[in-house]
Amino acid sequence: MRETPTGDPDPHRVYDRIAAHFSRTREHPWPDVAEFVESREGARALDLGCGNGRHAELLADVADDVVGVDASSGLLAEARARADERGYDVSLVRGDAARLPLRDATIDLAVYVATLHHLPTRDARRRSLDELARVLSADGTALVSVWSTTHDRFDAETGFDTTVDWTLPDGTVVPRYYHIYDPEEFRTDLDASALAVRDVYESRGNSYAVVSPEGKPS
Repeated sequence: MRETPTGDPDPHRVYDRIAAHFSRTREHPWPDVAEFVESREGARALDLGCGNGRHAELLADVADDVVGVDASSGLLAEARARADERGYDVSLVRGDAARLPLRDATIDLAVYVATLHHLPTRDARRRSLDELARVLSADGTALVSVWSTTHDRFDAETGFDTTVDWTLPDGTVVPRYYHIYDPEEFRTDLDASALAVRDVYESRGNSYAVVSPEGKPS
């Protein structure tokens, strides 16, 4: 891990370079996501920052229609291959998490995990949370996660920017930008958005929040 950000700050270019290798290391869904999804349902679900589609696969079990959005065309290709191989339906769309290519109030259930922390500015991260609020239906709910300073690999109490290297099989090192959130900062950005926070907690070195559109009782 580097303490000073270097390399390409645009996540789609980084993940296009490492998509195939990265996907092979991301076979299984996160336990916290599986727990969140299993008790919920909805007509239309969104996997925002879908990567190789491992969480879209969970959503396909509980929703009538699933949309996966990612900035990386390489990861979307991996997600399409996974869905075709495993036989579940998902519509895959290339898009910016801070400018979602979705209509207002059309998503009943969403997961937005391990992606927000890749957006390179606080303004972009806050706009992305507002975009999530915009596309959620009145009764919609979502799970959001970011990498936290509570992870045992970090020695920090406040949020910071850094890069984490990804090493390809040929030895090429690709730095990936992260903003590592501290829990208070995460809550501050959530509270500044158009989302209502229903629950917020720490798990396995990540900060999680269960959110809904502002105005729905917490």
